[in-house]
Amino acid sequence: MMQIRHERFADFDAREALLDAAFGETRYRKSSERLREDRLPAEGLSFIASEGRRVIGTARLWDIALGNGQKALLLGPVAVAEDCRSRGLGGALVRRAIQTARKLGFGAIVLVGDPEYYSRFGFSAEKTGALWMPGPFERHRLLGRELTAGALNGARGMIAPKGRLEPTPDLAALVAQATAPRGRGHRPRAA
Repeated sequence: MMQIRHERFADFDAREALLDAAFGETRYRKSSERLREDRLPAEGLSFIASEGRRVIGTARLWDIALGNGQKALLLGPVAVAEDCRSRGLGGALVRRAIQTARKLGFGAIVLVGDPEYYSRFGFSAEKTGALWMPGPFERHRLLGRELTAGALNGARGMIAPKGRLEPTPDLAALVAQATAPRGRGHRPRAA
């Protein structure tokens, strides 16, 4: 049975494999990726579709700021396992993301995607014409959706990443851990 739930730490490898299968290496070259690099998704806004223990879909939202400082969210990537497409799963993930973002009080969501697909969820290029991505993008694919009326009024300028930074590992701790003696009888010596 398929369910949509919040993403868990244990979903990491399966989600990444799904995204690799859906987008390949090109996903790292997209302008949207510049807004996600070294960041964590917006709190409570990462979703997984699963059947049993298998991850079959993903959608995530990211904190961003529009050029004039307006807070918003970036949707993406949205991906569904190839053998599960045409079942409405991508749409269900997008609707869940929109619904939860609205409940959490966010005013707008932007994305770079297919206008024909995302227009059914209320996304359009109507209020994104004065916005820019940090890198090349197709203007007609930069879409927005207001969750509260007027949230994209006056939106202009470069879109910038916001939100929580991804924790970086402490290199000294990793080296110490990698070089520490292992074994049952090992005890540290007193200084």
